[in-house]
Amino acid sequence: MKIKILSFLMLLFVQLTFAQLPAFTENLVSVNKLIDGTLTIPENIENSPLVILIQGSGPTDRDGNQRMMKNDASKKIAHQLAENGIASYRFDKRIFKMNKFKIKEADLRFEDFVTDVNSILEYFKADKNFGKIILAGHSEGSLIGMLAAQQGADAFISLAGPGRSIDKIVVEQLAKQSEELSENARQAFDEMGETGSTSNYSPYLESIFRPSVQPYMRSWMKYDPALEIAKLEVPILIINGSFDLQVDSTDAEILNTAAPNSKLVILKNMNHIFREIKGENLENTKAYNEPNRPLHPELIPVLTDFIKSVKISAVEGH
Repeated sequence: MKIKILSFLMLLFVQLTFAQLPAFTENLVSVNKLIDGTLTIPENIENSPLVILIQGSGPTDRDGNQRMMKNDASKKIAHQLAENGIASYRFDKRIFKMNKFKIKEADLRFEDFVTDVNSILEYFKADKNFGKIILAGHSEGSLIGMLAAQQGADAFISLAGPGRSIDKIVVEQLAKQSEELSENARQAFDEMGETGSTSNYSPYLESIFRPSVQPYMRSWMKYDPALEIAKLEVPILIINGSFDLQVDSTDAEILNTAAPNSKLVILKNMNHIFREIKGENLENTKAYNEPNRPLHPELIPVLTDFIKSVKISAVEGH
């Protein structure tokens, strides 16, 4: 009897061990001196689609985290895509290498991030181990992705991407807090667009208009996402959450109207970092620092269905 019990326990342990093994492998991949990232590959699947995950604004790392803000949004997406047979590459923005290579903030331009994604795109095209390459940009990364996708991606996914230029987004966001600051920002943006710089801004807006960041903001605000997404001839998926306090779902609708080959999905109660929020704004804010909080339950199925449909339709097209 003891032997039978022991055998049963050993079998149960083995089963649990195998059940906990990840369905993917991860490798560190450096595309060039400015781009380090993680390649997540599903097990036992050849020629899988590859999704290049492009992070949002600020010093956001490959996992979707910033200092004092850890939610692992990008990491969770990568792992769950892999469990569904889809590879991904997520990378640290060049911001993390600026000190090492003595790149000054005043020398940074929006186009630098587009160049980085183009480099990643070319790197994996040359690799030839993936069936299709899809760019997926989150927030600011959405515009970066749609600009890079014009250079030859097989599909594009906008995740909480603005549908208007950044100056309009900032002015609208500020209006929810202070009409005076909103008007001041609008004047500063207008002056910056006309003369190349501005000094007429409130100290409360220093993070947006400090002299060293103005060249970057000016290079960013000249792009209208609705005009850029209209240039894409590949399949497009546009996702937004109904509880996104940073990018309203109306922006997703603007992109969908402008894009000729797009599918729009608004996920109920999803916030900006892909979590389902059933409470009020306090829960939404707390979610930005809760890495164990699961992704919105409908996000991965929507992404998986779209990505796999791109692969199937492309194969049939041949």
